[in-house]
Amino acid sequence: MRLLFAGTPAAAVPSLEALLGSRHEVVAVLTRPDARSGRGRTLSASPVKQLALEAGLDVLEPRRLRDEGVREALERLDIDAAPVVAYGNLVPPELLDLPAHGWVNLHFSVLPAWRGAAPVQHALIAGDQVTGATTFRLDEGLDTGAVLGTLTETVRPRDTSGDLLGRLAQVGAGLLVRTLDALEDGILVPTPQGLDGVSHAPKIEVDDARVRWGHPSHAVDRRIRGCTPAPGAWTTLPDGSRLGLGPVVPVPGVDGLAPGQVRAGKSEVLVGTAGGAVRLGEVTPAGKRAMAAADWVRGARLDDATVLGANGEVSA
Repeated sequence: MRLLFAGTPAAAVPSLEALLGSRHEVVAVLTRPDARSGRGRTLSASPVKQLALEAGLDVLEPRRLRDEGVREALERLDIDAAPVVAYGNLVPPELLDLPAHGWVNLHFSVLPAWRGAAPVQHALIAGDQVTGATTFRLDEGLDTGAVLGTLTETVRPRDTSGDLLGRLAQVGAGLLVRTLDALEDGILVPTPQGLDGVSHAPKIEVDDARVRWGHPSHAVDRRIRGCTPAPGAWTTLPDGSRLGLGPVVPVPGVDGLAPGQVRAGKSEVLVGTAGGAVRLGEVTPAGKRAMAAADWVRGARLDDATVLGANGEVSA
């Protein structure tokens, strides 16, 4: 089949690589326009665009798919299907029927669970033990189209969203290729999504990544891992400045620590929660690089009266 691949971030790169090595022909790539990133706010091409250029593919970068001339450009490609992986732009209804086999989306959950922009993060925050990936046909709803294929993946106890997404991107690439093979062979019957088990995964905003020390230690742990590496979990110091938090380790049976209260030992830093405590790993003080919590505490000169998140994060 002739394919138009739509994708933008690093999580979409394994799928494009797999399709380039498949029996199908990727004739062009659709991706988000270059964006500013990093401390210097330099203009950078998306990871998918970088791979596409290396492979000698034509790259389309419209700001919106409703822009003038987009449909005509896609029609000229004469595509059979449009695989989509984390593209980041809505496909308008008038373009859904352009490829004969439709727009085939690879989504990183087992639908109908975790429909939306951040399924991996929400699965970790919710404490799911199993997640997976789904291929489905885009329709006018939000991740509501008929299912073409699924796979499952066990969530490991110390997974961050970056860890889990990396694995799902790899195994999902194979699922996407198998789905397109089966569509071309005419052996795949789309299955409508059921109504049971529907959950939603909106984009994780910066405030969602703020740690609430008034929650139990396991919930604090899940939220921090779910927000690592992006957008990055954080709390506040008594002076109001932010402290970035890397993954922590729940420590049961710790008594005498109020939610948010710091206890600094020679080799570890504990913070109280609503039940037990957590051991801090790496922290990132404002304007500084990440460092071990024990090193940070020595320089910060905190005492056992210090409470993190006094601006509301100790509440539930």
